[in-house]
Amino acid sequence: MKRRGVGLRWSPAHPGRVDGARWVPSPNHDARPVGTQVDLLVIHAISLPPDRFSGDAIEALFTNTLDCDAHPYFDQLRDLRVSAHFLIRRRGELLQFVATDARAWHAGVSSFAGRERCNEFSIGIELEGTERHPFTAAQYRRLVALTLLLAQRHPLRHVAAHSDIAPGRKWDPGPHFDWGRYLAALRAAGAPEPARTAAR
Repeated sequence: MKRRGVGLRWSPAHPGRVDGARWVPSPNHDARPVGTQVDLLVIHAISLPPDRFSGDAIEALFTNTLDCDAHPYFDQLRDLRVSAHFLIRRRGELLQFVATDARAWHAGVSSFAGRERCNEFSIGIELEGTERHPFTAAQYRRLVALTLLLAQRHPLRHVAAHSDIAPGRKWDPGPHFDWGRYLAALRAAGAPEPARTAAR
């Protein structure tokens, strides 16, 4: 995949950071193992509280600043330390929490094609949404542009749902994520899309 993501570019000053994304640094990351090839893109979905698409709770969760007394659902998140590389909100706003050269803590216990610990070799993209709601056109446009840009820096060969790499434990991005639409848009941009391959 060679074409640049529309409206996005790699930061010349900050390796692994995207100009065009709002930078919200998360402490929840560490170094990838030396020599690791980042070849897997993992698509997630999240809303906090569930089914609510506003506010800064997702950002707060990923930066360890969530007020866990603000909503009953948040109580179960008190000791959670997680992040993703990117979040795409409902109107297409792009946030970045971790540089792509680093390991974000998005996959948890996971495996893909016989490889364990998917955080080591993947990039995690969260879409604001749930399994009960379709994703927005703005989110698909931003996701395609971001995928094209990521493939300039990383040898992405596979794309998977969080539910593919953690089956039975995770549901996201769920039945309303239109894989055909996403992959067709990559093809329309003149880019060979990464293989959509479920974990084994």
